[in-house]
Amino acid sequence: MDLDVFVSAHRAEWDRLDALLRRQRHLNGTEVDELVALYQRTATHLSMIQSSAPDPQLTGRLSQLVARARSAVAGTRRASWRDVTRFLAHGFPAAVYRSRHWWVPTALLSIVVAALLGWWIGTHPEVQASIAAPDELRQMTRPGGEYEAYYSSHPATSFAAQVWTNNARAAAMCLVLGIFLGIPVLWILFLNMLNLGVAVGLMSSAGRLDVFLGLVLPHGLLELTAVFVAAGTGLRLGWTLIDPGPRTRRAALAEEGRAALGMAIGLALVLFVSGAIEGFVTPSGLPTWARIGIGIGAELAFLAYVYVLGGRAARSGDTGDVEEPERSAAVPTAA
Repeated sequence: MDLDVFVSAHRAEWDRLDALLRRQRHLNGTEVDELVALYQRTATHLSMIQSSAPDPQLTGRLSQLVARARSAVAGTRRASWRDVTRFLAHGFPAAVYRSRHWWVPTALLSIVVAALLGWWIGTHPEVQASIAAPDELRQMTRPGGEYEAYYSSHPATSFAAQVWTNNARAAAMCLVLGIFLGIPVLWILFLNMLNLGVAVGLMSSAGRLDVFLGLVLPHGLLELTAVFVAAGTGLRLGWTLIDPGPRTRRAALAEEGRAALGMAIGLALVLFVSGAIEGFVTPSGLPTWARIGIGIGAELAFLAYVYVLGGRAARSGDTGDVEEPERSAAVPTAA
């Protein structure tokens, strides 16, 4: 595309659209039709320039012009409870379902890594000695020690809020940092699995693995699933940079990025449930089987939510992206 020729050919249309937008409250029927037609053409021009001859200054001007025209044509839209309901019933579970080929393998591999680390630490005293002194290890793993006291060291409400904040931050970091080819996501995952592996190994070597699992499983199943979903989605976002598929790289990143942003909100709600379980159920006086049963129930409910509601929404075409009128205008392009 010869950008100078293209601009010369269409500048008058853009100027006319700008003039109509400046006095849109005084337009007659013919001028309103003209505004709509110019808006559609300008959106097409913007897409062509972005894909064929990107120029920052011109792209910025046309993007602003298209946004103003969209607002004039479609009107200002306010979020409503309908949007919240649609997001929870369709958008969020569909986005998680679509990412299952990334987060399910991520979960399986991460659990294997944590198990191997736990076995290595639990069966090698020299490795345990490099972690802490023998007295410190006994303090951590004894009945009523640090691992057990951790879950009852603060009032349940404040502890649940603290746990939720920390986990939501970790999930958000996985989603956001995925744009860097997923490399920071792998590091965050490894640190989480290392912490889990150390705890499993030390408690196992002390003969108290059953106690540790009774404390971790009630909240840990749902919590780790949320982290794995965030990590898998972050890795998928990073891979989009390498292989955007049939879409342009800009369009692919925009679509997947918007879906990831929505997932950050949805996963914050999931982690809120996990934090509540960790704050109120894990340190409670309920029998171990009851506490683990609550954790398994919460995990199965989330998986059913994703695979039933999310699968249905994904098959109907929902990707977790914002609705069509809220997206940037685009036209098919050929390489």
